[in-house]
Amino acid sequence: MSPLKYLALAALLSAATSVQAVPVTYKLDPNHTMVLFSWNHFGYSNPTADIGLGEGTVVFDEQHPAQSSVEITLPLAKLDTHVPALDEHLKKPDFFDAAKYPVITFKSRKVQPLGDHHFKVTGDLSVHGVTRSVVLDATLNKIGPHPMNKAQSIGFDATATLKRSDFGVGAYVPKVSDEVHVRITTEGSVPKADAAQ
Repeated sequence: MSPLKYLALAALLSAATSVQAVPVTYKLDPNHTMVLFSWNHFGYSNPTADIGLGEGTVVFDEQHPAQSSVEITLPLAKLDTHVPALDEHLKKPDFFDAAKYPVITFKSRKVQPLGDHHFKVTGDLSVHGVTRSVVLDATLNKIGPHPMNKAQSIGFDATATLKRSDFGVGAYVPKVSDEVHVRITTEGSVPKADAAQ
């Protein structure tokens, strides 16, 4: 092979490596996202509620995952306990006060790769006008072309345990548990306009 062809091949390999190393931005799909939280109710039961996703973006860098990030908004208008009266009660001032604080947000500050597709994601969670640092234990489920729409896609789960009183949502503690367990499952894809570029 001539030196010129070696240079051309090296340039192509370098370009391919550069493309793979570029962080990819995924838009999370509200139809395939659940943000579940559960608590203990006077020792009798452990109800679960879902706060539907408003908007969410994950920037994932396969080559340098520590440079990845996530940002989501959760409108309390989408809160669903499957009990309409409880939905309304949780939106009142003694709990979320949704009229005054209508949106929960999370924005990552640090992503720590732990190996085997596991990560610790540290970020700022804002609830009820209070912002606290929380850590999500996240697992990357899958990344690659989605079989339904062929778009480059990502999916992950995450869990956390919080104290609601830390966010000023402490009504009925401790009879209704202060500790709240959070479980997130989500998937997202590269927007078509971005994928075409």
